[in-house]
Amino acid sequence: MLEPIVFTVPGVPKGKGRAKSSSRIGRDPRTGAQRVFTRHYTPEATAAYESLVKLAAAKAMAGREAYTGPIRLDLAIVLPIPQSWSGVRQRRAAAGEIAPTVKPDADNVEKAIKDGLNGVVYRDDVQVVQDSKSKIYGAVPGVKVVVTFLEGIEPAQGVKKHAP
Repeated sequence: MLEPIVFTVPGVPKGKGRAKSSSRIGRDPRTGAQRVFTRHYTPEATAAYESLVKLAAAKAMAGREAYTGPIRLDLAIVLPIPQSWSGVRQRRAAAGEIAPTVKPDADNVEKAIKDGLNGVVYRDDVQVVQDSKSKIYGAVPGVKVVVTFLEGIEPAQGVKKHAP
């Protein structure tokens, strides 16, 4: 049985930003005619956060190959307690009495984490078939990631199982 991979992505959690597009006018290399070229790219902040996720995941994987079977992903998203709050309110937030109904959305943080794990912990995020996430306030912001390998469950695509 493969042991779960457990690690923390340090720092304030970031949600996945929407893809951006830019256009420019140029010459078509085949015909020489003028045309509009559109470029799609990931926002810098999202790319930087996904790189941080990859770095933390690679360290936790300790040289193991990316898993090819089904995965369970559990996330504990810890947001920083606002310094502008009173001491009483900060203590209540730390005790879980105040819910962080603020940005980033838990779903967008999950997307950024999943994309950051692609090619490191698993080949592609389509392998995530079970997941859970929670969002709380805490003294040390970050995202605790637990990846469980679901052995004994056959993938629909017939992907080879990971060698131990």
